[in-house]
Amino acid sequence: MTATGAVVDRSAPRDWVDDAVRLIEADAQRSADTHLLRYPLPADRGIDLYLKDESTHITGSLKHRLARSLFLYALCNGWIREGTPVIEASSGSTAVSEAYFARLLGLDFVAVVPRRTSPAKVALIEAQGGRCHYIDRPPEIYTEAQRLADELGGCFMDQFTNAERVTDWRGNNNIAESIYSQMRLERHPVPEWIVVGAGTGGTSATLGRYIRYRRHRTRLAVVDPENSAFFGGFETGSVDYTTGMPSRIEGIGRPRVEPSFVPEVVDRMVRVPDAASIAAMRHASTALGRRVGGSTGTNLWGAFGLIAEMLEEGREGSVVTLLCDGGERYADTYFSDEWVAAEGMDLTGPLEVLEKFATSGRWPR
Repeated sequence: MTATGAVVDRSAPRDWVDDAVRLIEADAQRSADTHLLRYPLPADRGIDLYLKDESTHITGSLKHRLARSLFLYALCNGWIREGTPVIEASSGSTAVSEAYFARLLGLDFVAVVPRRTSPAKVALIEAQGGRCHYIDRPPEIYTEAQRLADELGGCFMDQFTNAERVTDWRGNNNIAESIYSQMRLERHPVPEWIVVGAGTGGTSATLGRYIRYRRHRTRLAVVDPENSAFFGGFETGSVDYTTGMPSRIEGIGRPRVEPSFVPEVVDRMVRVPDAASIAAMRHASTALGRRVGGSTGTNLWGAFGLIAEMLEEGREGSVVTLLCDGGERYADTYFSDEWVAAEGMDLTGPLEVLEKFATSGRWPR
């Protein structure tokens, strides 16, 4: 050590990172906000249902917002620099969206996926410039993604840990701020309920925090499909709750309670049978005149139940949920009667519930 002390200087030129942030921000500026659609309910019931249509993002799903935030977070934390490979544990929409942003920045992207991942989903990832790295045991997806990132000198995005951290929940055009801004001129501008699923937990965390920050009276309901751990973890208060089983409803449901899930901001959780999710998805596709995905069906099943509760109590108001992605991706699964039968599901009962709700507003207890 010299008389003037010691210095460790790790600074490096930030020109590439500066330009990368600019490219992502410019991409967002070229995109309009997603639409808020009114779901066709009888007007005389005094309750309005809205769908935030996240399928209109350029990569086709709600996960486009998450991927953008993950990249900005990683860039500003110094985790991604020029030439850094990006690795994610995802076989679905997050991988598609992250592949898009990686290609925008000229980076390699690898999605670590179970070997049983459908060719259709692999094709979507590859169409955005990514490639898939296959594993045989789905529970190992996280450790394999980290191992691969270490081997390649890359950045493991780790959506399931970082989703609740990467979005500024106080504003900055997050999904919560967008919903309330778009609701401003409606007859019930402050929703009684917002209904979302939990995949990473990031969306529910953002919404729950924003509701409290803005002091809205809105309550937050999280719907959870079969085999997912979030409902059990919420019910028991255990952050270590696991099911060890994959969800059949793509984009939501996890075999463990993910680190990004913040149960303290959730007012109610609803477990939804997979047959009900698929029945609601098909029912809504007919009502809307366009196909929606399975997670949207899960959201709507939860929303319909809440609306029926409001009707029974004589309350008016509004409910908002998400149209997470389009149904075109599920032509060979959720919209296929052969696939549904092979999965051992019977949609008859749930479809009867939905028809009764449509005509009377009533819901089974």
